[in-house]
Amino acid sequence: MMDFPCVQWQDHVAQKWAALDPELKDKFSSLLEIDDVFKCALSLTTQDDVDFVESVSAGHSVQKDTEEAARCRERGNSSFKTRNYTAAALHYSQGVCFAPQSSEQLSLCFANRSAALYHLQRYQECLDDIDSALKSGYPSHLSHKLQDRRALCLKHVFVKEKEQEEDHGPASQDQKGRGRVKAPSVGPFMFGICPQAAVGSSVEKGRHLVAAERIAAGDVILTDRPYSCVLIPGVEEVRVKGRRRDKEEEEFGTERRRCHWCLAETLRAVPCDGCSYGRYCSNGCRREAWEDHHRWECPLGADLTVMGVMSQLALRVTLKAGLRNVQMAKEPIGDKHRKPEPSCDSSDSHPRHSNLPSTSYYGDSYLSVFHLLHHINRQSLALRFLCAVTVATLYLRLSEAGPPPASWSMSRPSAATGQSQDGPNEEEGDGADWSSELWLLGSAVLRHMLQLRCNAQAIVTLQDAGAANSPVQSSREVRIATAIFPTLSLLNHSCRPNTSLAFSTGAHTEPRPSDPSAGLSEREAERKHGAPGVTVTVRAARVIGPGQEILHCYGPHSSRMATQERQRLLHEQYYFLCQCEACVHQQDEVKGEGEGTERQPGPGDTRLRCCQCKGPLEKSSENGETGFVCPPCGRRTSSSELSRRLQEIRVDLETAVELMERGRPDEALNLLQRTQCQSRLILTETHPLQGELADATARAYATMGDWTNAASHLERSAAAVGSQYGEDSIELGRQLFKLTQLHFNGGARGAALAVLPKVRRLLRLHCGPGCHELQELEAMEDCLRG
Repeated sequence: MMDFPCVQWQDHVAQKWAALDPELKDKFSSLLEIDDVFKCALSLTTQDDVDFVESVSAGHSVQKDTEEAARCRERGNSSFKTRNYTAAALHYSQGVCFAPQSSEQLSLCFANRSAALYHLQRYQECLDDIDSALKSGYPSHLSHKLQDRRALCLKHVFVKEKEQEEDHGPASQDQKGRGRVKAPSVGPFMFGICPQAAVGSSVEKGRHLVAAERIAAGDVILTDRPYSCVLIPGVEEVRVKGRRRDKEEEEFGTERRRCHWCLAETLRAVPCDGCSYGRYCSNGCRREAWEDHHRWECPLGADLTVMGVMSQLALRVTLKAGLRNVQMAKEPIGDKHRKPEPSCDSSDSHPRHSNLPSTSYYGDSYLSVFHLLHHINRQSLALRFLCAVTVATLYLRLSEAGPPPASWSMSRPSAATGQSQDGPNEEEGDGADWSSELWLLGSAVLRHMLQLRCNAQAIVTLQDAGAANSPVQSSREVRIATAIFPTLSLLNHSCRPNTSLAFSTGAHTEPRPSDPSAGLSEREAERKHGAPGVTVTVRAARVIGPGQEILHCYGPHSSRMATQERQRLLHEQYYFLCQCEACVHQQDEVKGEGEGTERQPGPGDTRLRCCQCKGPLEKSSENGETGFVCPPCGRRTSSSELSRRLQEIRVDLETAVELMERGRPDEALNLLQRTQCQSRLILTETHPLQGELADATARAYATMGDWTNAASHLERSAAAVGSQYGEDSIELGRQLFKLTQLHFNGGARGAALAVLPKVRRLLRLHCGPGCHELQELEAMEDCLRG
């Protein structure tokens, strides 16, 4: 799992545990205070562990490399010759990141990337790269090429600016402004919790969010920035179903396509001056990341890759907090006594926050992060030891990197609070050579690493999942980063939540307000408010009445997974037995689509039928064997037989998708039609697999330009999606959006206008008025209405 350390390191730590004396194992097992666990792990960690990390990280070098930069440039040239300018720009960006400062390779990569950006009509970025190439010492005898390209770019920029001036004239604004979707807004508050919601507190639920007043469907409940976040390496390398991507583009994962600070996609990476890994969308993002964490991470990039996303995120949270905040958070609350955190032994409780007395412990405050529950007493001994030794080894590596950055140690600790009460002293040997500041940092990193297993939030974004050059948009959610959201962490889980989440990435252009009451400068206020542009907006998915709890799904959703499987996964990661409304109502749900199906049927719809009489199948057990029986005719079908037939349908579907990717939609259509004939014998029209078959068939027809048949099959797919996810789901909204595109492309004006209001309602409900699908929808409506 990419969040945790690499397999080699996990195996190394497991062997270390196995070799420990029984007394040391018993001692470690008995420790439940973070400081004690870190202190013990530090005493068990040796230089051999540090050396092992360095040996593994040697395969993930982040050093500047002139030869590698030249190889990247050559790969970019190959892509450029085939007119794959996107892949070319990505290769050149990789070369820019590997090239040492003031090297000829750096100037050549800048210059070549400017050519790719020019062909992609990204003229301002092209101009920026031309300037960078010249400043980096581009050969003078070749500079005329850049000057010619600059002249062409300036001409295009001038024409574009003139067109924009004409488009934004008074008459044009009055005409085009009618009926348009308003600019995105989060209501009367910018960040935080809306006035209609309030923070509640109880022993069973910890601190949580409830509706103080009626909240209408679609209303924004809260908007939050991550306290810190880390990109997940290589996610976008996964081949997307239904899309054919050139091999050159498949090499680039999220860490090469996105800014490491604001997570925005960029083809023009601005490199870190010290390593080949860090890259950003602008000099501003590079500067902020350097001040926040990268100045310390830079020499340790390869080690952090080995130690996993959770270790890196825990370190970033601690570096961002700074010495003073960590010291304050560790001080007892109130009159010298901290209220105990809930033990969470109750099987139906699932708080994330400890039951703190002050409502100020949420939002951007570090206290809201520090006091998230770490569940150290419930996490497995193996995981506890892995986290502790990982952080202890990281602590030793950090000590070799020199003193902490200014962002961590803004003031020296006072004599009273300079060292943790449980920290090492001068006589204790292990850790005695390191400053109390660094020891305090290591202990905080361990705390946050343990917290993140239960409190980390995936940042997801929509990624194109349609066939290449498809006239119909298709997308899927892809996880690009892991983050810790202080306010979002207040929300408890439900398998059928009453909220919907939408993430946004990309650097903000508006200035950040400073916090006069805290005496912060504009730069400090920027750091306090988290990574710029990375936000999550939580909207009410349905009406939430006064007093009702506001709930969020941690992953296992009732529309995608059976109750027992959801409860198992939630208990394994979050240590509670879910008894939400969906789980209680579905305890007796109809199960048994057999192995090989991804989703279980919803209440009142078995979705499986008898191939003999078309009657509904029901799960049954006879002579100790589980199978299915058709009540009308009595015919029995074994689970293994049903699973085999479902698997055959799945294989045919994947084969058809491959044929479409290879540009053979007619063959794909023939296979899909044969498969549908077989699937109708055992599946109802609302079965999810039937919906996928209908969707693929619609794509095949659309590729061939048969819009009428494409729309007919997508209507069937939408019916299956609505049955599975609900008539008010975002999944149905996106499917109907594709249906609108098909009707529009086919000139079916009435059909498009008929479905358009429901699409608009669902997109506004879940994504807000600023989503790009709504903008496209409005453009289609303008054309349809003439």
